[in-house]
Amino acid sequence: MLKILVNGINGKMGTEVAKLIMQDKSLHLLGGLDKYISHNLPYRVFDNVNDIIEKPNVIIDFSVPEATILLLPFAIQNNIPIVIATTGFSKMQQEEIIKASKSIPIFQSSNMSYEIAIMSKIVAQLSKVLPNSDIEIVETHHNRKKDAPSGTALMLADSINDANENNYSYNFNRSQNMERRNSKEIGFSSIRGGNIVGEHSVLFFSENETLEIKHTAYSKTIFSTGAINAAKFLVKQKIGMYGMDDICKI
Repeated sequence: MLKILVNGINGKMGTEVAKLIMQDKSLHLLGGLDKYISHNLPYRVFDNVNDIIEKPNVIIDFSVPEATILLLPFAIQNNIPIVIATTGFSKMQQEEIIKASKSIPIFQSSNMSYEIAIMSKIVAQLSKVLPNSDIEIVETHHNRKKDAPSGTALMLADSINDANENNYSYNFNRSQNMERRNSKEIGFSSIRGGNIVGEHSVLFFSENETLEIKHTAYSKTIFSTGAINAAKFLVKQKIGMYGMDDICKI
């Protein structure tokens, strides 16, 4: 039985992951870490890693960047693989994650949806057969999301850029420069409102037509399911960095 610890267990995604773990007979929820301690729960919540009694086989992290970074030494010291689904890391924080992957297996993705992983591959391929198109990414999320653009939007852009020898620059704000669009840029638009789980569109604009690839998430379950599947995959892997490309083959 796979023993799992959830970092950020009292958050919306952490709670969802915990619920699905308890429904899977092949998994055992050891509890979770969170600065907000809740009582009357069917699992233990710790606010300090030093209080964790039983060593997990794997950690699933749905927290905030600072909490992820604080957890890395514990994971390294105890040789525990970690699935990182948290987004919004600074460049320095990301470097710490990459450094940690030299000691333990780490699975990191800005979006744990299998279909988003497929979309990422599709838009990368389209960018190569539509080299003269203007590319824009539009993403919409609920009004509580703090980072913009979303980690998923950046992931989609990175997949396009990687497929094109990193020839694209990213434009996050056109209000600062009064100049025409660069043909080798990817523009981002972020919308925040209501309770929308997540929508991502990649648009390819040519002279006389537009092609749009869009993904809509109706439930957070797709992300928690993806994280659990990533955990099951990761415990079988050697030290290193892994992502959705390693489990999504098209």
